[in-house]
Amino acid sequence: MRWEKFLAKFNKLPVIDTEIFLAGVTDPRPLKVQISRWQKARKLIQVKRGIYLLAEPYRRVEVCEFYLASLLKKPSYISLEKALEYYDLIPESVSVYTSVTTKRPGRFSSEVGVFDYRHIKNSFFWGYNSITLNKQTGFIASAEKALLDFFYLKGVKISLDYLEEMRLQNAQQINLEKLAEYAKKFKKPGMLYVAQVISKYISTASKRKK
Repeated sequence: MRWEKFLAKFNKLPVIDTEIFLAGVTDPRPLKVQISRWQKARKLIQVKRGIYLLAEPYRRVEVCEFYLASLLKKPSYISLEKALEYYDLIPESVSVYTSVTTKRPGRFSSEVGVFDYRHIKNSFFWGYNSITLNKQTGFIASAEKALLDFFYLKGVKISLDYLEEMRLQNAQQINLEKLAEYAKKFKKPGMLYVAQVISKYISTASKRKK
């Protein structure tokens, strides 16, 4: 396949999955060789094996990183610091897109970005919503689940001082009833304590503003 024909066929897609366009091809080897050459020529960007983006000069559709994160490892959803940034719960800009998955952990780094995956048990894989940007759908933890995922997966000892160091902000958007309900679903006493400390921090911060 010539580059012009390939481009005409795929430049309206945000992501190119080789499994899709190699399906039904009797001998995929020649096309795989071409893909490798296009990558070396910097016409294609490999994000992981089988997943590519067109280089910017050829790209018609910008990829949504949340969609890409959900595509690179299934099932998964954005959580931890990146979700906290999305909800404006922390002031820092976070460069790494961290997701949780029931699959093996891993990391994919390319010029598009860094996508990190943390393993979580099947029984803890809940509390997320779909998000659609530019007609591309990905998945992200709710604000409450992102906070609980953070302390569960990081193994950080929570305290009011630690939350102060995190500069947790805009905490009024956190649903404390949902936070407590989600903490119970973990069926771990430590997570109930995490929810209690967060609730106390929010309550204290609210009184300070009055």
